[in-house]
Amino acid sequence: MFFAGFMLFSLFFGAGNLIFPPLLGLESGSNFGLAIAGFLITGVLLPFMAIMAIALSDNGLLSMGSRVHRMFGMVFAIIIYMSIGAFYGIPRASNVAYELGFKQVFHAQGWFPLLVFSLLFFVLTYFISLNPKKIVDRIGQLLTPILLLVLGVLVVQAFVKFDNIASSPEGDYVSIPFVKGFLEGYFTMDAVAALAFGIVVINALKDKGAKSKSELVKGAFGAAFIAGLGLAIVYFSLGWIGRVIPKNNSFENGAEILTEAANLLFPSGGGFLFGLIVILACLTTCVGLINACSRFFNEIYPKLSYQAYVAIFVLTGLVVSNLGLNLILELATPLLVFIYPIAIVLVILSLFQHFAGGGKMMYRLSVIVTSIYALYQVLISLGFKLDVLTSLLGVAPFFERGLGWVLPAFVAALVGYVMDKSGRQVRE
Repeated sequence: MFFAGFMLFSLFFGAGNLIFPPLLGLESGSNFGLAIAGFLITGVLLPFMAIMAIALSDNGLLSMGSRVHRMFGMVFAIIIYMSIGAFYGIPRASNVAYELGFKQVFHAQGWFPLLVFSLLFFVLTYFISLNPKKIVDRIGQLLTPILLLVLGVLVVQAFVKFDNIASSPEGDYVSIPFVKGFLEGYFTMDAVAALAFGIVVINALKDKGAKSKSELVKGAFGAAFIAGLGLAIVYFSLGWIGRVIPKNNSFENGAEILTEAANLLFPSGGGFLFGLIVILACLTTCVGLINACSRFFNEIYPKLSYQAYVAIFVLTGLVVSNLGLNLILELATPLLVFIYPIAIVLVILSLFQHFAGGGKMMYRLSVIVTSIYALYQVLISLGFKLDVLTSLLGVAPFFERGLGWVLPAFVAALVGYVMDKSGRQVRE
């Protein structure tokens, strides 16, 4: 369970998670406490809830979606795994490792260095992913300690050498630091990643001897708690670096902050240190995504072996990663904007049902309402003008921040819950 927690920490801790907290620390300044508290709720607590929802469901993501409709469950699960995996998460991990790791150290330019790096990256990923029963051993016992050691060296030096002087908060961090931090954690998209990683944890526990449902749930809880605690400590530490780093230069993003911090703290090898952190973080995330996608598709279509699916996803990731990071983000963003709110609703309702019951109407009404808001956000992001729909949907709180679905989804779920209970009483 301990090493499964280490593994889960590494799966979550990709380069995107690495660069969000430092920028939050820089911009929140003296309001850092409230901002990081909001970030930890959506960046740590929500993925923890998603892991537990998977553990409590008999067939993971498939059974969660099937509570809406059997066909919806299958289609939604496939979309989740293909978007967060093959067409987005896997190639993004390789590309970010190149852009923020390899390229920063060796100052590479052009398409050929990217091709060479991605070939080496995916060959290594392939061999680590090939035996699913050794994933915990290879990531939890080897890669994660190395990643934590390198991160620890950077963080400890920052706590010792940087002065604890916070700047004034900027933008929304002035008036609503908690809400702004909450939204930054929301945009990590880790709740969707948790739906994919949940099956990795469950299978890892099974491979290590867990058999009964109670053993799996307890093991998943322990692993998720360890991973969540590690993420919370690291996020706070990275945010603190952004808060106290000397403001001699202007910074566009968290990667620039960490690169500058590494160079200030380790003048002779700071760039290499930061590059190593990024590459390790991306490698572990990529291995986890390939493992999750391969095991899922092997279960629904077992005519192809797990190893065959690993090869397919590695080759797909290699091809897509060479399209470039900007194009990958441009193609994937509308799909992620659509599925993320629905995924959050399914996670919360699954946990609620485990403790308080509920039925199909609770799921169907809330997912329908959430899907309307999610589809609206996708169409807006694609440039459509929807003035009438904007005026109708815009009455919901936090609509302008992309969270207009929250209250309507809650109301729809409540109505559906009452309908489910009433229908059950009539039948009885």
